[in-house]
Amino acid sequence: MQVQDEDKPYDDINITPMLDLAYVLLVIFIIMTTAAVQGIKVNLPKASASVSLAKPQTKAITVSDTGQVFLDAFPVSMSELEQRLREQKALTPDFPVIVKGDSNVQYQKVVDVLDLLRRLELTQVGLVTGKQPG
Repeated sequence: MQVQDEDKPYDDINITPMLDLAYVLLVIFIIMTTAAVQGIKVNLPKASASVSLAKPQTKAITVSDTGQVFLDAFPVSMSELEQRLREQKALTPDFPVIVKGDSNVQYQKVVDVLDLLRRLELTQVGLVTGKQPG
């Protein structure tokens, strides 16, 4: 066994505890970052898994950039839209509706359509959005 001279400085430093600490901090950082990315917790509306454009009873309401309202690709006024949705509700009480609004349309026009759907007590409503580029 070799005894180290008290005047001689240490030749090497044991960095194992420092590496252990660095790994623990890295793991904590990764866990906290992924937890923060999830965002704010909100109570999201529930949607049926069967909502699909492939199903014939799904109604698509589109608001173009000029403010024109379309029901399944046919132009309609707000009163016509209300009448057709009432007829559809009489046939199928809980049919799904999707709303597509152009990004340049006035917000009030989309709110008017959503208000109409609320007044008709249609609960299966979805808003269609596009994917972010990139």
